[in-house]
Amino acid sequence: MEGIALVTGASAGVGRATVRRLAADGYDVALVARGREGLEATRTEVERLGRRALVLPADVAEASQLEDAAERAESALGPIDVWVNNAMTTVFSPFMETEPDEFRRVTEVTYLGVVWGTRAALKRMVPRDRGSIVLVGSALAYRGIPLQAAYCGSKHAIKGFFESVRSELLHDGSSIRISMVDLPAVNTPQFDHCRTRLPKQPQPVPPIYQPEVAADAIAWAARTGEREVYVGAPTWKTIWGERIAPGIADHYLAKNGYEGQQADQPVNGDRPDNLFVPVEGDHGAHGRFEEGTRERSPLLWLGKHRRALGAAALAGAGAAAAAAIRTTTRD
Repeated sequence: MEGIALVTGASAGVGRATVRRLAADGYDVALVARGREGLEATRTEVERLGRRALVLPADVAEASQLEDAAERAESALGPIDVWVNNAMTTVFSPFMETEPDEFRRVTEVTYLGVVWGTRAALKRMVPRDRGSIVLVGSALAYRGIPLQAAYCGSKHAIKGFFESVRSELLHDGSSIRISMVDLPAVNTPQFDHCRTRLPKQPQPVPPIYQPEVAADAIAWAARTGEREVYVGAPTWKTIWGERIAPGIADHYLAKNGYEGQQADQPVNGDRPDNLFVPVEGDHGAHGRFEEGTRERSPLLWLGKHRRALGAAALAGAGAAAAAAIRTTTRD
């Protein structure tokens, strides 16, 4: 495959792993994030894979900055074929202890960053009537958890936005594809750099997956235009559990949701966070939660191969029926 991709939140975590995957698949990649050092390190990785990379420092909360990034990307690399809206931030804090400016900032980055990114992408893709947009969602788009009200609210908003825009594209008969990839807990550096008021180190709720699993799902969605992709059995369980028994989930999370999001280590009270300014440095794709982290998702594999498996099952059923008919005829 060859083409041009733009990834937001490209300097670390899931975005960093997605950039690597897209470059390995043959894409030149425009890299959007705030931290210059992480972007430069990501550019080096893309170039080692034999592809072009363009560093575009930008804050996705600012629509004008994303519009400028899109313009510069197309001028330097060519028409954007794939746009991945991945940038996010969060605050670990009880809702009533979260300051209004903090709540607003999480919403502007995590939700409005997707809105402005999609708008910039569609501005260029609609006249060409081609392209693929991937929104990185979460199981938390379906089920909110304590201590992350701003983030969960933003992910819920992304889901509603996705459904609206997808319906509009279908109404217009557009060939542009838009997908949403719902992630489980992922081992990324964000837990060392997000703002927190917890007494202990924030952690993803186990089981935890490596960011390469998420990147695989994002690349597949970009290639196929699959409407929605669930990554990991915990995502599937969370979504269906919420649909079937939301009240049970309320009580379960009230009892377990606080402890489940905190590791054993105390928080360093002087640590910098990335809510309003980036934490400089190259933080890579992986976080500190390597032990026991899952490197593949059987559920994702089934999703990617379900059509072939379904065809094989039908063929097998047909062959069995034909054999039964032959046996009956002989008898």
